[in-house]
Amino acid sequence: MAKYERKLQGDFDEFLAHLNQGILKGSISAHFEDGSDYRNDGVRCATRVYERYSAMGGNRLSLSITVVGSSNDLFLSAITSGGSQAVFFKINTLGEGAFIRRLAEIVDNYRPQQPLPSR
Repeated sequence: MAKYERKLQGDFDEFLAHLNQGILKGSISAHFEDGSDYRNDGVRCATRVYERYSAMGGNRLSLSITVVGSSNDLFLSAITSGGSQAVFFKINTLGEGAFIRRLAEIVDNYRPQQPLPSR
């Protein structure tokens, strides 16, 4: 398991689209599995689950992403799972780390298209 969390500023829908595009274009085997959206009193929450093949581990692994947003304040939490072939303990988690590092690059490259309102 690998975990990545980050606070940032931006447009909720634009950021989700940026993540989706970056993940799917970042690996030929990446696939969107499913998602869920929730909205209440100006707070939004979206969960997305992706899966891809890990050539390093010779298996598939998943990436679960949750984005919470209020106004232009965003919080991202991402966790990978899978990527191990051992029965009793995890070995060979290289693919999980690579998936999280790719996500971190995608997040780092996010630039809001619209100017953010001043506070």
